[in-house]
Amino acid sequence: MKLNHHELIEQQFGDQAQAYLNSSVHAQGADLKRLDQWLDAHPDARLLDLGCGAGHASFVAATKVTQVIAYDLSEKMLTVVKQAAKERELSNLQTCQGKAESLPFDDGSFDVVVSRYSAHHWHDVGRSLKEIKRILVPGGKFILMDIVSPGHPVLDIYLQTVEVLRDTSHVRDYSQGEWMRWVNEAGLTVRTMTTERLYLDFGLWVARMRTPDNRVEAIRTLQKSLSEEVKSYYQIREDGSFSPDTMMLMAQ
Repeated sequence: MKLNHHELIEQQFGDQAQAYLNSSVHAQGADLKRLDQWLDAHPDARLLDLGCGAGHASFVAATKVTQVIAYDLSEKMLTVVKQAAKERELSNLQTCQGKAESLPFDDGSFDVVVSRYSAHHWHDVGRSLKEIKRILVPGGKFILMDIVSPGHPVLDIYLQTVEVLRDTSHVRDYSQGEWMRWVNEAGLTVRTMTTERLYLDFGLWVARMRTPDNRVEAIRTLQKSLSEEVKSYYQIREDGSFSPDTMMLMAQ
């Protein structure tokens, strides 16, 4: 039976839920510390974590705001989040299942919407951002954290290729320019943006997604045949580990 895109995402990530909860890449990072700081101004907020995954942004937010809804396509991910929230005694965190492109919430339901390492799986980014705009209160904030493409075609094709070889539910890592355009078209205005590099340990990166051996080998073969320009940009190590760009923005 052939799966549609949303079914593929749920299948790909459901069985890896615990691995993502325990992943140091997802559980730590300067972006989570920055999120903690940015939420200082919103103690009374109702916050949606869109594409929450294993819930790390939700857990940070739940210590800062009044209510958090952890929202994801994967039921198994949400089960892991619910259990972890219980263990952390985060009674103000609830879960909800659904798609990014069709949010089951009323207009103006949230003061803040957060999305961390989820948007590169969205089937329709433009539609998702319009949904985010719809459910935000006037003056509400959207905080995005994700891997981004450097934009240059030679550098872009490496990133998109290894991403989809590792995980067939991957859609695209978009560039900063693409994100700025989509955010503006949705009726939001970017207030602040930062960029960083994210070190990805190759062995852990593919193990977390249970990437089949033949596709792991394909990634390694590609890495070895790349130009020095690409190898240098992504800081590709002998073991295949590399460092893509990440972006964190706040729009209002």
